[in-house]
Amino acid sequence: MNENDNKQQQLQVELPQAVAQGEYANFAIITHSSSDFVIDFARVLPGVPKAQVNSRVILAPEHAKRLLGALQENIVRYEREYGPIKILQQGPAPIAPFTVGKGEA
Repeated sequence: MNENDNKQQQLQVELPQAVAQGEYANFAIITHSSSDFVIDFARVLPGVPKAQVNSRVILAPEHAKRLLGALQENIVRYEREYGPIKILQQGPAPIAPFTVGKGEA
């Protein structure tokens, strides 16, 4: 084996300008089937009774589990640097932000 064989290939990721600004979401619905996890992201605004999904991500179960691990790792890093993330308990709401649902995608 030479030195080049030991180096991992680096993946180059392109971020198109149209995607770079992102979409704000404060609500997510997660569903799954035997082969996929579907995460729908939406924005809930005060006084607006309807939330429209503005982004959908479909993942294989293995990638969903990797995403969970990556989010956990990053939350630990964030809280180490900035302190604990507090989840404010609000009054009863018809739909709780970032709910987890079960069902067919």
